Amino acid sequence: ITGIWPFVHLASFLWVTGPKNDIWLLKTVAALITINGLTFLVSAYRREFNVPVGMLAVGSAFSLMAVDIYYATSDVIWDVYLLDAVAEAAFIAAWTIVLCRAK
Repeated sequence: ITGIWPFVHLASFLWVTGPKNDIWLLKTVAALITINGLTFLVSAYRREFNVPVGMLAVGSAFSLMAVDIYYATSDVIWDVYLLDAVAEAAFIAAWTIVLCRAK
């Protein structure tokens, strides 16, 4: 959902997350997050929980979480991104459980 938000209503996204200098970069990251999310939804719908999809899920979530924590605590981005870090941690935990059960 957060991946499509900047495309649906950029003004509200910026109001919540803070001003951005490079909107093109924001939209690039949003597009990548959106396609990752769609990949995970299709995987869940088809009940295909394999290692490559799990690596993409956990790797993406960890990367986003690390960026959120580092830059929010460095006061580069707003602290609201720490909420995203919590969501990413939950996503990592959920995928870890799913992948362990799939074996």
